[in-house]
Amino acid sequence: MRILFATSELYPLIKTGGLADVSAALPSSLASMGHSLTVLLPGYLPVLEQAREQGARILTDLFIMDYPVTLWATTLPGTEVSVWLVDIPGIFDRQGGPYQDITGRDWEDNAWRFRLFAEVARRLATAESPLGSGRPDIVHCNDWQTGLIPVLLSMTPGSPPTVFTVHNLAYAGLFSRDTFDRLALPGELWHPDALEFHGRLSLIKGGLVYGDQLTTVSPRYAEEIQQPPMGYGLEGLLRHRGDRLRGIVNGIDERQWDPAHDPYLFMTYDAGRLNGKALCKADLQQTTGLACEPDTPLVGFVGRLVEQKGVDLIEDMIPRLVAAGCQVVLLGSGDRAAEQALASKALQHSSRVAVSLGYDEALAHRITAGADIFLMPSRFEPCGLNQMYSMRYGTLPVVHDVGGLHDTVRDPEFDGLERGTGFVFGSDSAAECWHALTRALALYRQPQHWQRMMFNGMSQDFSWRRSAEQYLDIYRSLHNRTLNKRN
Repeated sequence: MRILFATSELYPLIKTGGLADVSAALPSSLASMGHSLTVLLPGYLPVLEQAREQGARILTDLFIMDYPVTLWATTLPGTEVSVWLVDIPGIFDRQGGPYQDITGRDWEDNAWRFRLFAEVARRLATAESPLGSGRPDIVHCNDWQTGLIPVLLSMTPGSPPTVFTVHNLAYAGLFSRDTFDRLALPGELWHPDALEFHGRLSLIKGGLVYGDQLTTVSPRYAEEIQQPPMGYGLEGLLRHRGDRLRGIVNGIDERQWDPAHDPYLFMTYDAGRLNGKALCKADLQQTTGLACEPDTPLVGFVGRLVEQKGVDLIEDMIPRLVAAGCQVVLLGSGDRAAEQALASKALQHSSRVAVSLGYDEALAHRITAGADIFLMPSRFEPCGLNQMYSMRYGTLPVVHDVGGLHDTVRDPEFDGLERGTGFVFGSDSAAECWHALTRALALYRQPQHWQRMMFNGMSQDFSWRRSAEQYLDIYRSLHNRTLNKRN
């Protein structure tokens, strides 16, 4: 099949979160299965510079809504996936991030930027494409930045069907009525059954209303977003479209996250030779300034320091963990107050707690490998990747029973020691989180049982191939339905 995959992030070219990882791994997996994948990505300044240095070529020039557009063709590093970069002078090629300027403020014209991106996608996917034959059988869109693509394609005769994936419903792409008026969209779209949402424009609603198939990144999250509060006011629409909504757990990129071949690790290892993990723990302790104590439980965290990730619970757990004789290593960035609070905790407990603010890919891998326990107390987690990374690396996760965490972690208290892979707590309270941690620490003191669970986690199949096959089922069903309608 020919699939056009529209996204606003793509690892390793541009990343602010898990969307970038999925946008690389899913197309790569589909391409390895023999399908033709093209990722459509905005031409951000650093991405364009890197692509040109590596020999990107101009595929075509367009004129979109009075803007000259150059489409650059390159490939995703290490894959056969084509990447088309949408270069619109003054729109995406700016200093700063994909959605914010260098001061951290949202670009005021974000809605217009992604309106143009959607128009480019519409043009390339239909008979108006300057590229001639080879138009896609399916257009797969992701999150609010691509929410207008299903809208525009629904209004264009002969368009391919669309899949719209919600990675995080908390980010809805909300803008004012004045913004809608400036987007040159048909007036009838300003309606509760279309893009209007309580007097505002909702770009994610475009994908939810007009996408031919809706997916999200875990079965539990698909259930959660059909009810308040996780539906953020869109739960009625999602229930209405429930027969078109499917939850598919994200996979992980096993090329990037494999303890047996990870170049970031002091020593590689696998389930059959765990001595390398002990050396990774010692290396992490030395690197972060902690005492090299092989028998001391080491608790790690990697993620955004925001309310969603339960950062207040993490702050609460640090003194308790220190008092229980643990070491703690944290890596992340986000809310300034949370950063300062965690840095203060590290100063108070400098011999037991290490905090690194920012993002460091190498350190993220080393924490995942060197920790014994991975703490992930997210208030909500559509899918989550870190819990799967940690299990693959023999690091047992402690997680809140939500979204993809529910779907991927098995607690020995409920599933038995022979199937257990981590520890789950039911409500987002400090008491529940601490109870799960104490259960983990108790089992840590029983090495035979602990290694049994390490082996269970390292034996799980979190590959993208299984998830990709589920997406292929959706693509084929939509494609066949479209062919039947045309015939």
